[in-house]
Amino acid sequence: MKTRITELFGIEHPIIQGGMHFVGLAEMAAAVSNAGGLGIITGLTQRTPEKLAAEIARCRALTDKPFGVNLTFLPAITPPDYPGYVKAIIEGGVKVVETAGNNPQKWLPALKEAGIKV
Repeated sequence: MKTRITELFGIEHPIIQGGMHFVGLAEMAAAVSNAGGLGIITGLTQRTPEKLAAEIARCRALTDKPFGVNLTFLPAITPPDYPGYVKAIIEGGVKVVETAGNNPQKWLPALKEAGIKV
């Protein structure tokens, strides 16, 4: 099937896995991507940027198809290390980021500069 979504993300079917806390791991993302959709790793399920980088690498080992990362931006007294998560995504070669929770405006320049679709 050919649609604007399949062409934009380089996938076979216009199916995008949403971010799912605690289950959006490399295995699930790779399975969705291998089936022709766009698998998504849930970034904040990984407690540190280093763990997210490792999860991205695990997903890469499980699929050669496109996959993305969900990054949820929520107001918090002690926010997650968003700069570290963004760096892990960029350095991991991820080409798609799905966001939730809040406006990602602050992070768009770095993500777009890296050629990432948000």
